[in-house]
Amino acid sequence: MGRARSRIRARLAPGVSVRKEYRVAGLPEPISHYTDAVQANGLLFVSGCVPVDADGRLVGEDAVTQARQVFANIGAILDAAGAGFADVVKVTVYLLDIDDRPRINSVRKEVFGDARPASTLVEVSRLAVPGARVEIESVAHIGER
Repeated sequence: MGRARSRIRARLAPGVSVRKEYRVAGLPEPISHYTDAVQANGLLFVSGCVPVDADGRLVGEDAVTQARQVFANIGAILDAAGAGFADVVKVTVYLLDIDDRPRINSVRKEVFGDARPASTLVEVSRLAVPGARVEIESVAHIGER
C-alpha cells in the first residue's frame, strides 16, 4: 500500500515515552483534524475507518462489501506500523443497522482468523461519510518501535 508518512511530536504527554503519528499513502486525507493512527507506549490506536477508496469514494452499498473495504484500510495502517491483524487487541464497530452484525462477522473471521480481539459493537443513527453502513476503529499492541 505504499510507505507511511509519520512524524514524532516534540512534546510528549507525561508518561508517554514514544508518540508517533501515521498518515498512510493510499488512504484518503482525513475529513477532520486527525491522523490515520497514533502510536504511544507500545499501542497503536487506529482511527475509525470507513469504506472508502484512496480517492475518498464510498466502496459498496452492503455491509459485507463495506466491511471488507474497512478492514483493507485498517490492514494498510497496521502494515505501515509493522503490525498485522494478529496484533489487534480491541475493535469498536459502529453499524447503522445492528442486524448487519452476523453478516459482517464472516468478514471478521476472515481477517482475524483464530485471533479474537476484545470488541464493542454500537448501533448509530448515521456515520460521517454518507452511505457508509460500518465504521471500525482498533487498538493494536505493537511494542516500542
